[in-house]
Amino acid sequence: METMDDYKEELEASFRKVNEGDILSGTVIDVNEEEVTLDLKYYAQGIIKVADLSSDPDFSVADEVHVGDVLEATVVKTDDGQGNILLSRKEANEALAWEKLKQMMEDGTTVTVRIKESVKAGVVAYLEGIRAFIPASQITSAYVEDTESWVGKEIPVRVITVEEEREKLVLSGKAVALEAEAEERAHKISMIVPGTVMEGTVENLMPYGAFIDLGNGLSGLVHISQICERRIGKPSEVLKVGQKVKAKVLNTNNNKISLSMKALEEEMVDTEGAADLEEYTDHTPTGTSLGSLLAGFKFD
Repeated sequence: METMDDYKEELEASFRKVNEGDILSGTVIDVNEEEVTLDLKYYAQGIIKVADLSSDPDFSVADEVHVGDVLEATVVKTDDGQGNILLSRKEANEALAWEKLKQMMEDGTTVTVRIKESVKAGVVAYLEGIRAFIPASQITSAYVEDTESWVGKEIPVRVITVEEEREKLVLSGKAVALEAEAEERAHKISMIVPGTVMEGTVENLMPYGAFIDLGNGLSGLVHISQICERRIGKPSEVLKVGQKVKAKVLNTNNNKISLSMKALEEEMVDTEGAADLEEYTDHTPTGTSLGSLLAGFKFD
């Protein structure tokens, strides 16, 4: 049998005092082109006008708000003239968003944003309803000259600056992009089998060896001791930048490709030696049959 205790929570909610400026949480029970209606578990329903839902100029109520969603909004008026509580999600977002953004920055959270416009030295996006700036140097792994071409694109970013008092929010996609590239590179390297012969181009010469561009975003190092069989003082004695070379993969430890040109030289010497031996080997049959014994005799 039901008692008053079964309705205690609902009764307390119904009699609680609601004031302008309070932030309330409610469940969406209706959505149309003009407003969103919330169930506040209160004697009055909450109404949010579409214009008060978001500061994002591209916000679409039809795409982003659905029946059953739970929204937080600030009380603008306790009575809109029709017995409803008038709310603003935009104001609540601005009050709550900065704390969320600070937490995102502390946690290093990766989120996806859509670039809305190109501005001087970067682009603009919105996160938690707050206008954010992404410098041209932070859009992706490399500096972006043509920021206009990024408008409309979605990119993963992290929060790097949050200054609520100055309403300054700065995002960065660079670190996320670099991590993705490193992961892709590691996968490519993991597919390379030691012993494989690869062709590439000398891209850089260092005192300790030569870096070879192997294509597909990969490069490997030929240590100076692995360049040739004879002892050399520096790689430039036998190599030059831009030169096409072949090398054998020694190993791919620690996601680094170690190469050897000397190993190919040694293989070539071994092959030539085997060929010479083959050339000077007596191929005269050594069988002991009667036919073979008489093969060298001439009979009249």
